[in-house]
Amino acid sequence: MFVTISATVFSALIAIVILFQIALAAGMPWGSYAMGGKFPGKFPPTMRIAALIQVIILSLIASIVLIKSGLIFPDWSSFTEAAIWFVVAFSVIATLLNVITRSVWERRIWAPVCLLMLITSIIVAIG
Repeated sequence: MFVTISATVFSALIAIVILFQIALAAGMPWGSYAMGGKFPGKFPPTMRIAALIQVIILSLIASIVLIKSGLIFPDWSSFTEAAIWFVVAFSVIATLLNVITRSVWERRIWAPVCLLMLITSIIVAIG
């Protein structure tokens, strides 16, 4: 039960991050909330492409969590036995980067989100 709840929370959080990245790629002026605030306002074209690449990566990460938890594609669970630890490592790095960023808003918004994603990914990995 904790694994299912954790996978659901993780998926909801990563969905928010994915939507945020899509918004950045579409030209929303939220650059100060990402990438250490290096690109305030609208992202330049290369960063918009990077945001779309992040959407793909984040979607794959969400899939790993959902498969490992048994919520989707249960026949693929053997693949996720190792892959889930990549998700945990990714979540550790994301948490650390969002804690040490120069962007105050990134620290306030994304550090807690990443920390919750880290905790829930560990629960899914162990469960």
